[in-house]
Amino acid sequence: MTTETQLRGELLAELRRLRRTVPELTGCLVASTDGLLIVDDADMVVAEGVAALAAACLGVSQRIADSAGHQDFQEVLISSTGGHVAMYMAGNGAVLVLLADHRANVARLHHEARRAIAVVARIVAAAALTFSPVIPEPSPSIPEPARW
Repeated sequence: MTTETQLRGELLAELRRLRRTVPELTGCLVASTDGLLIVDDADMVVAEGVAALAAACLGVSQRIADSAGHQDFQEVLISSTGGHVAMYMAGNGAVLVLLADHRANVARLHHEARRAIAVVARIVAAAALTFSPVIPEPSPSIPEPARW
């Protein structure tokens, strides 16, 4: 059986492969669609914040696609003077986020990302929710809040 650590290692290896293939990438991460960071290979960003914002962006984007009568939402690209942020659905419940500088060839970025999505989706599916964070039980010394 593959452990959570091994699965995270496989994801990180894919992110590093992607960064070697597309040198304009300044960071990559995989997050849950709930906004929880699963793994990252990112420089100079707060990956947890990017993961949370990516989930919010994908939620809004999915609603726009639904409102327009489109199905199977796939990706979002944000371009700015500083560069690009590309977000791709990677199977059920995961998103691949790529951060690239302004020199990146967007067509190549999309091409390589689509190859990586298949790998990420396979690994996340194999994880079968093992990436869920462990939430500690409330301490018995802390009283429950009053119910109104």
